[in-house]
Amino acid sequence: MRQNFDVKGGPQLGRTNLPKLRAEMAKQLLDGFYIPHEDEYQNEYLPDANERLAWASGFTGSYGSAFVFTNSAVLFIDGRYTIQAADQTDNILFDRVAVPDPGPFGWLAEQDFSGQIIGYDPGLMTPNDVSTLTKAATKAGASVKSVSENPIDLAWQDRPTQPQAPVYAHGIEFAGVTSEDKRNQIAAELAKDGADAAVITAPASLAWLFNIRGGDVACSPLPLGRAIIRRDGSADLFLDPAKESSGLREHLGNQVTLLPIDQLDQHLGGLTGKKVSLDPDLASAWFFQTLTEAGAEIIRQPDPVLLPKAKKNAAEIEGTANAHRRDGSAITKFLHWLDTVAQSGEITEIDAALKLENFRNAFADLKDLSFETISGAGPNGALPHYRVSSASNRPLERGSLYLVDSGGQYPDGTTDITRTVAIGTPSDDMRRHYTLVLKGHIALDRVRFPVGTTGTHLDILARHSLWQAGLDYDHGTGHGVGVFLGVHEGPQRIAKPWNAIPLAPGMIVSNEPGFYKEGAYGIRIENLQYVTPAEEIEGGERPMLGFECLTFAPLARDLINTDLLSAEERDWVDDYHQRVLAEIAPLVEGEVADWLDRACRTL
Repeated sequence: MRQNFDVKGGPQLGRTNLPKLRAEMAKQLLDGFYIPHEDEYQNEYLPDANERLAWASGFTGSYGSAFVFTNSAVLFIDGRYTIQAADQTDNILFDRVAVPDPGPFGWLAEQDFSGQIIGYDPGLMTPNDVSTLTKAATKAGASVKSVSENPIDLAWQDRPTQPQAPVYAHGIEFAGVTSEDKRNQIAAELAKDGADAAVITAPASLAWLFNIRGGDVACSPLPLGRAIIRRDGSADLFLDPAKESSGLREHLGNQVTLLPIDQLDQHLGGLTGKKVSLDPDLASAWFFQTLTEAGAEIIRQPDPVLLPKAKKNAAEIEGTANAHRRDGSAITKFLHWLDTVAQSGEITEIDAALKLENFRNAFADLKDLSFETISGAGPNGALPHYRVSSASNRPLERGSLYLVDSGGQYPDGTTDITRTVAIGTPSDDMRRHYTLVLKGHIALDRVRFPVGTTGTHLDILARHSLWQAGLDYDHGTGHGVGVFLGVHEGPQRIAKPWNAIPLAPGMIVSNEPGFYKEGAYGIRIENLQYVTPAEEIEGGERPMLGFECLTFAPLARDLINTDLLSAEERDWVDDYHQRVLAEIAPLVEGEVADWLDRACRTL
């Protein structure tokens, strides 16, 4: 569970592996090859065996892609990874292009590759991405070719083995609903849509549908596998046989057939003449090709598990709340440590990240971190998704701000919290910016909204105070969160880009506005909250949904400029801190308890 702060990869990988890749491309008569970061499962975090982009380039960030041609190569990265990509890739071998503008396919469309053949792996790309790639290649004068064998896989001689972590039952006390009931719910939706079956390709959907968990992916308890569910509620679950744990078959029951994953294509071929639901945003083009060749009729629609999984039941909400209380006590101990020991100016970002991990490790049921801790001091905090390494590690200097974004995976819930604290005495600008971010956080916490409202409708609330000051931030305001699943979960989201999914009771979302002063400091305040059922408001005419907070840990009182808060906002801060005391005080003692009482005193 201990984080690795050494930067893996590096320019040497590109120098060593690009010639091997190009040799395999030549055997397949390819002039170019597209390498997405995503693997066969469209995972956010990849097992080492699926880090193809890192193998080819040396770049190990969680978002990116590349085109490799006979005499050139281009790496596409976003602003999070500008520094990391420069450290890890050879600038002679790779040009680096920022995304999203124009993005890899937009870039390709503007080039001249007349007569050239660009290969792609249909197992790693959705059909929508393949279509976009094809159109871009056509504009560039090139053609595309689907490869049956990925040239990277052929060239990767020392490739790690695929993960084989045991797949085990996720208890009903945590899941709240049996797998049979879930499958019957999905089956009813398939029948309503006229589908005979659905192919489930997303590991998180498998985990939820069958009430199972695994350990194939870092930071997420995911089992890598696939499933076919039919309109009668029966299902085939495809896993590597080495992952089967004792009691798994009994847990799955008689209506679920456990099969080796190497039989998947055979069983897909057996869907001839059937109407099969398949998600074009999650399933790879390989599934569409295989089912089409088998003579199945594909119904393109969202994964039927996504929405039911997003709407947490009472047991999941209760479990998540319990996990947040325990996690909140670890965060509180860490904040006390930051306010005492770390004020010396000698503590580094890595020291702080390890200290926080140690506080979480005190819980025997901690399974993993929910993501690698973002531990950013001073100007590093101004990089919203900064990842500290031994090369970038800097001290928490007095007169600076420190931003820490972290979370844990527990059997009953997944946590994600961000706090920003002052090291030494904060400046007036630091306090002003922190308070403007806080005002946005409060607005999103307090809002009531009608049924049918999406996260896009609410995003402006978190930005309003910043906008009035001529400020903004360039990331989303809120993402969905799973229950002992992925810390980033759809389909709901709170962000500027349009999201068509209405917020519904039980959905968990983050509330994390921020501000980032380039080269100076970053500020973000993040709690998780869930959507509450619609209720009548006195004097109102329509029932309104709302949010209930799940995350409890003190805010930075010394960074709050109370002159910028309204009376209602001051009351919100005081009320929130009273709830922090009620939830967390019983879980800490001694100096930490005394500090917590001071940290939560009224404004």
